[in-house]
Amino acid sequence: MDAGDVVRVLVGIGGFLVIWKLGRAMLGGLVRPLPEPPPPGELRKVRIVYRCAVCGTEVRMTTANDEVPAPPRHCMDEMELVTPVE
Repeated sequence: MDAGDVVRVLVGIGGFLVIWKLGRAMLGGLVRPLPEPPPPGELRKVRIVYRCAVCGTEVRMTTANDEVPAPPRHCMDEMELVTPVE
């Protein structure tokens, strides 16, 4: 075995270790538990739908921290409320 063979073996082992660590990190990210939900009262469930008057894009808001949240902006303009707030 000459020096070139030794270098190739070391590069191969190094590449294997890098791929191994990256693979374990990616798979480890998939098995982590979901974060706990926020405490009650911080966010509340809502079902509000907004529509952009310019392009027609619709957005459904499912959680909000305010009683009546401010409408989101799209196409440089505020979106219009489609569903009634109850």
